[in-house]
Amino acid sequence: MPLYEDSASQRAQARFIRQSMSERLLSREEEYKLARSWREDGDEASLQELIRSYTRLVVSLAAKFRNYGLPMSDLIQEGTLGLLQAASRFEPERNVRFSTYASWWIRSAMQDFILRNWSIVRTGTTAAQKTLFFNFRRLRARIEDASGRPFDEDGRRLVAEQLSVPLHDVNHMESRLSASDQSLNARTGEDSGDEWQDHLTDERESPEDLVISFHDSVTRNEWIEQAVLELSQREQTIIRARRLSDDSATLEELGRDLGVSKERVRQLEQRALQKMKSLLMDRFRRPTDLLCEA
Repeated sequence: MPLYEDSASQRAQARFIRQSMSERLLSREEEYKLARSWREDGDEASLQELIRSYTRLVVSLAAKFRNYGLPMSDLIQEGTLGLLQAASRFEPERNVRFSTYASWWIRSAMQDFILRNWSIVRTGTTAAQKTLFFNFRRLRARIEDASGRPFDEDGRRLVAEQLSVPLHDVNHMESRLSASDQSLNARTGEDSGDEWQDHLTDERESPEDLVISFHDSVTRNEWIEQAVLELSQREQTIIRARRLSDDSATLEELGRDLGVSKERVRQLEQRALQKMKSLLMDRFRRPTDLLCEA
């Protein structure tokens, strides 16, 4: 008696694979004719025949990626989308076999799917990291077989050299591939009532610190506003435009508005800041703190 019974979907997948692998391969001339018919005349029958004949490529490449822990059916589905992309972009006049062209699109579609779904943590965000992800295990096995010893720092450096990636990327990828996703709601031990999330450190400011920080900010703003009001009207205009505005005005802009040179604006600004500093030093114990915040 078998250990398990295939589900309906598994049986359907097996039939699809057998049918795909039994399809007749097309000659170069047949590929060209079908591709031209679809590209120039929009003949869907030609497209269907082209796709059906090369679904075996999808199945073959999906088998090579089955060790990443994702369902074969999903890989075949993504690869089929890549095959459709290849059919829509194929240019017969470039004298390239459709099978060669389609293989690139199928592989790319599967690799993108694996990177999106292999882990909840995004992996392979750059072309170099993507290359590292899909070649690390193969190169590691080759290096271990050649050296006869476990993978070590020398092996990591060799991988980095062969793939032209930084050594720290190799170290990071090794740790990512050797680990698995875990739920933060999982218990830390069989006999423990604690969850992993209970041990995460909250690095944000405490509510007390937030209240104190807000109060200090309001106080500093009041002090600065009092000092600004002691300036002349022109000095107030310059300080508010240059120091107290999110969109700071340039010296040249203020010079045009005030009818003076930008050098004169700079001198007035420096004089106004010195006035404010003197006023704050006369009134408060630690004016330097609030001036830094301003």
